[in-house]
Amino acid sequence: MELVKSRMLRATAALENAGIAYAVIGGNAVAAWVGQVDQSAVRFTQDVDLLVRRSDFGAAQVALETAGFHYRHTASIDMFLDGPDAKARDALHIVFAGERVRPDHVLPAPDVTDSESSETFRVLRLDALVRMKLTSFRDKDRTHLRDLMSVGLVDETWRVKLPEELAVRLQTLLDTPDG
Repeated sequence: MELVKSRMLRATAALENAGIAYAVIGGNAVAAWVGQVDQSAVRFTQDVDLLVRRSDFGAAQVALETAGFHYRHTASIDMFLDGPDAKARDALHIVFAGERVRPDHVLPAPDVTDSESSETFRVLRLDALVRMKLTSFRDKDRTHLRDLMSVGLVDETWRVKLPEELAVRLQTLLDTPDG
């Protein structure tokens, strides 16, 4: 847990220092939001997901490599390993703002401007994070959404804020809060 946090803070500091717009997304963003309500409900993740603009990727690569990360592109995923012998599951995973993560996704990833400052890094705004999680809707995304629901950050009032397909997915979770 501390290694993941350290990796995330090192990466976000490198991007901040280089003046590169970014946002923490994924499980660490969920943890940041849940932790604002109930620190004991925070679930930690092994990797770090970062949102950057494709046009900033070259500069981001330089900044992250200067901070000790090693770039690798594998199976259509851009990632930075924390050292030459690190594992992909411990990596920084890059998602490009405004692009679909998968061709079948309902919505593209949000822009980095859909973020706000936390105490130590920029985190995706809750509404954008919820849309991303509902768009991906993998098992871990459903778990993250249930974590947000369990602390009262997401509830039935969110349905009207979402495109219909995502609203239906949210309703499925609301109907089965325990999985």
